[in-house]
Order: sequence, then C-alpha cells, then structure tokens
Amino acid sequence: MNAPLAGRTIETARRALAARFRSADIDSPELDARALVGAALGLDLTDLIAAAARELTAPEADRLEVFARRRIAGEPVARITGEKEFWALPLKLSTDTLVPRPDTETVVEFALELVGRAGMNEALRILDIATGSGAILLALLSELPLAFGIGTDISMGALRTARDNAAALGLARRAGFVGCDYATALSGSFDLIVSNPPYIRTSDIRSLPPEVRDHDPYLALDGGADGLLAYRALIPQAARLLREGGVLVVEAGQGQSGPIETFMMAGELTLVGLPKIDLGGIPRAVAGRKMPR
Repeated sequence: MNAPLAGRTIETARRALAARFRSADIDSPELDARALVGAALGLDLTDLIAAAARELTAPEADRLEVFARRRIAGEPVARITGEKEFWALPLKLSTDTLVPRPDTETVVEFALELVGRAGMNEALRILDIATGSGAILLALLSELPLAFGIGTDISMGALRTARDNAAALGLARRAGFVGCDYATALSGSFDLIVSNPPYIRTSDIRSLPPEVRDHDPYLALDGGADGLLAYRALIPQAARLLREGGVLVVEAGQGQSGPIETFMMAGELTLVGLPKIDLGGIPRAVAGRKMPR
C-alpha cells in the first residue's frame, strides 16, 4: 500500500491525519485522528504522548492509512475501532448493535435519580428492553452493586455482544440476556425497566447522516411510519412486568415525549416529573411509575 504516513513520527502522523480529516469536512478532526492513531498502534493517550517522537513502522502506517480512508469514506470512528465508551465503560460493538450515544446517558441519569440512594443498597431487578450492546443495563449495574439485570433483544448477534461486554466488565454474574421481541418472553416483576428502542420514522432513515444510515443496524433505527411503533408494543409489556412502585424510563426522539407520555398513561403508569432534557435541549428520557391499586 502507498501509505502517505510511512516514515512519519507518531505526532506528525496525527497532525497530518487531522489535516486530512479537516479537509474532508469531518466534524471532529483532531479527536478522530487521535483515536485512530491510538487504535492503529494499540496505545492509549498517555502512551501516545510518551511515544510522540517515535517513527511509525511500515505495518503501523499501512494500518493507519486503512483507518484514515475508512473514516474519510464516512465510517464512524467507533465502527473502525470496534469500541465505544459509554458511561465511562468501554463497550465492544458489532454490526448488530447501535453505537451508544451520549444522549442515551440521559436515560441512565434519570433512572438513577428515580431509584435514589436507597437503590444502592437494594437487590433491584432491572430489565433493559432492546439492549443492543448492553450499554444502559451495564451502566446501571456498574452503579448499583446489588442489582441484577436482564437485557432482551430480537437480535442474537446483539445479545452475544452484550454478553461479551458484561463479561469484560466483570458483570456477567449479575446480567442475563434473553432473545425475544421486546419483553414478550418474560414474566415476573421488575423494580426498574429501561429502553432505548428504535424510534426513527421509516421515511426519515434515508436522510440520516451516513455515519448512522449506512452503519447502524436498520432494525435498531426503524420505528415505523410515525417513529412510535416500538413504544406502542413495549410500554404495555413493561407495565405488566413492573412491580407496584416500579419505574419505566425510555429514551425519546425529538418531539416524541408527548405521545410517549400518553402511551404511559394509557398503560396505567403515572408520569414521574417532566421528561429529562439532554445536552442538546431535547426531552430525551420519559418516566412512568406503576402505582399501587
């Protein structure tokens, strides 16, 4: 391979890569360049700084050039590296899972607020519907040391990825995974149910950024004609599975919090406060509680 980065030091290669990304109108050229150099060389940030003056080997330069071309072609950094951090947890990805996004951490924050400090000392039962990589469930288990959780997904590939992530994080003993459509295979009762279901309107998928449209699994994006198909199915299932006093927290797309609140009330859940706003100002997490009859 004709590798423009051959013979450069790690630092000059990083700068050259950032310049190429900037010319290609990539949103975060410096950050992406640093991440890809680190991934290509197997170095974390501290090691990159310490080794800044070392020249790239030919295999390293070739590998980094492949990464650079993939990024310029529109592939997200997380897809190239196969890993994404969520809630400060390193999560492996696969073609069957979404790339976890910072907006989804709003669901984790809201759920922890509603569980409260008492939840730290309780053996809570948690259900994560449409778990994907396991991001929400594993984030909650990392904060709630006595909790046990189940993640469901219709994709067996996603469940394998979630199981691998649970094992890598030392959470496998407190996490189980079930293949089913939302929560159709489950019974019993849960203290906390969370979900980030597909909520993009079918007609809007083609207009999504290429990083999402061309690389995230279609099933994890498509929310039907109005984007609300998943909520119509999972909210009644969740209401059935919640214990009295238990809470459901779901992620919402832009403009969807109102209809989701309506579905929750129709499912005899009492709304818990206002939807939680994400960093972009969008009502991102909606919660309902199952009250005693």
